[in-house]
Amino acid sequence: MFPRLLRALLLVGAAAFLLVCTWPQAFGLHNSWVVAHLVSFRAIAVIGAVVGLVLLGLLRFLRPLRPTLGMAMVLLALFGVANVGILASRGFNAGTAQVSTEAGVSSITVLSWNTLGDVPGAAVIADLAVAQNADVVTLPETTEETGILIAEGMREAGRPMWVHTLAFDRVSKARSTTVLISPDLGDYVVSNAAGSGPPGNTNVLPTVVAEPTDGSGPTIVAVHAVSPIQYEMSNWRSDLDWLATQCQGDSVIMAGDFNATLDHMADRAGGGTGAVLGNCVDAALSAGAASVGTWPTSIPALLGSPIDHVMVTPNWQVATLRVIETLDDAGSDHRPIVTTLTPAP
Repeated sequence: MFPRLLRALLLVGAAAFLLVCTWPQAFGLHNSWVVAHLVSFRAIAVIGAVVGLVLLGLLRFLRPLRPTLGMAMVLLALFGVANVGILASRGFNAGTAQVSTEAGVSSITVLSWNTLGDVPGAAVIADLAVAQNADVVTLPETTEETGILIAEGMREAGRPMWVHTLAFDRVSKARSTTVLISPDLGDYVVSNAAGSGPPGNTNVLPTVVAEPTDGSGPTIVAVHAVSPIQYEMSNWRSDLDWLATQCQGDSVIMAGDFNATLDHMADRAGGGTGAVLGNCVDAALSAGAASVGTWPTSIPALLGSPIDHVMVTPNWQVATLRVIETLDDAGSDHRPIVTTLTPAP
């Protein structure tokens, strides 16, 4: 009797654990330490489920345990299938996704790359921005000095840029965020505070909010939220809440390192079709590429965590989006993402 009860309790516990790992937002646990990390790597979780199924299958020669092992295998199979379904619904398209647009409509190309403290170097970043015809370049963990060098390199290639940087200090390059904006978009000014914490900024790492001086263009937000490590969970949740408030205007483009997947943004949508953060939709989700990992570069993109995003208000539509994997050896632990946006009809 007791072994049966124990096995039942183990199976119920395993089922509850797998259910939480599959859809933690149903229980309000998606922003909790440990769970937030587990749900960040769904593809690896699927591989783990397959390995578990193989191991349990090998143990089925133990006749007394066959019923329990069989139920455990069913749970793992359901877990794997559910996560594959979620990943498939978000999309694995690591290349370029096309959406029909009207010919001749003006577009904005946005490039974002967390450079891990200027590591790839100004020349590599400038060459990438020029090759992608970027109009906006958001660069978390990039200093003003490197931003100026990037702008100089782009100017020599015929694509001049204005440089805007916020730095909380000069002790760590991670506490600087730089955004480059093409003069073709007009004049921009940084409108948020240089000090850390709401209501003027994210808590630990700086986010740049740049607004057009004439009010005619989109507000551009270069994002860097803190990562959800054990001692920063409160700041991480606060960062995501604050970023949601920055996407309430009529025309906003947010790009950068959110240190969060779509799962972590649950309950932060402000309304509107497809909104995931404030009033913003996720460009990768619109393009069918929201399951492609941008971090870390040490593992294949299809196994990684999609924590870098471009978010836009509904007045923009995604024409193309790409997660760039050719620079995985450039030194940063993040992959660049680039998207071209056109005004929604």
